[in-house]
Amino acid sequence: MTTRPWIVDDDLWALIEPLLPPWSEKAPGPRPVADRLCLQGILYVLHNDMAWQLLPLELGFGSGQTCWRRLDRWQKAGVFDRLHRTLLAELNAAGELDWSRTCVDGSHIRAKGGADTGPSPVDRRKTGSKHHLICDGHGTPLKVITTAANVNDVTQTLALVDGIPPVAGRPGRPRRRPEALLGDKGYDSNAHRAELRRRRILPVISRKGAPNIKGLGKLRYVVEQTFALFHHFKRLAVRWERRTELHDAFLSLACSLICWRRLRRPKND
Repeated sequence: MTTRPWIVDDDLWALIEPLLPPWSEKAPGPRPVADRLCLQGILYVLHNDMAWQLLPLELGFGSGQTCWRRLDRWQKAGVFDRLHRTLLAELNAAGELDWSRTCVDGSHIRAKGGADTGPSPVDRRKTGSKHHLICDGHGTPLKVITTAANVNDVTQTLALVDGIPPVAGRPGRPRRRPEALLGDKGYDSNAHRAELRRRRILPVISRKGAPNIKGLGKLRYVVEQTFALFHHFKRLAVRWERRTELHDAFLSLACSLICWRRLRRPKND
């Protein structure tokens, strides 16, 4: 593995470049810093969690303000969500997505204020946010939602399910629905079970006050592994962005990188 994970290789850039909004040829002022270099600056911040103004100029990324503005511009254009969807389609075409089940869970992070923050029930009520994740049976992230830390997991169940993008890559219509949804007791709700069944999804969710469903933990461990992968990106361990959409840009980019690594990993014979 490269010791410089912020470097964008040619194959990944070939997927990203067509998604980027073009610059007007008649735009006034000096020619902007190349998109590829700005993306590498954004990845540098994502991996190392440093203040934008401390981004090393000698690496050629441009200033931190330049990279921040490019991140904002690309998020508004939907670049990172489209990249995530493109990579999911490639994984689906390669038979690397497990639609037989999906797993949901939530993870708290500290936040420095801004939208979608609140008192964390697991961190002495300090200001925090929560990542709500749904992944496939292999742990590939399908959708992540950011809320305040005091939002109950169960309230995001249907938003996560309905937020799975249409994934192409196989003959027929793009797929959006798994066969089953696995969740712990935090997702116990008869109303949500009924809504999942209406969507033709089997709810496999432990009930409060009853023993856990046997073997459920061995199937759900993949969602914890995916959260661990998110936290390898140091920028996601603590939320610094006051605007939720900028934090979500980093989340979508992290989802894309996880998918890219799984697509590129060697296949076992």
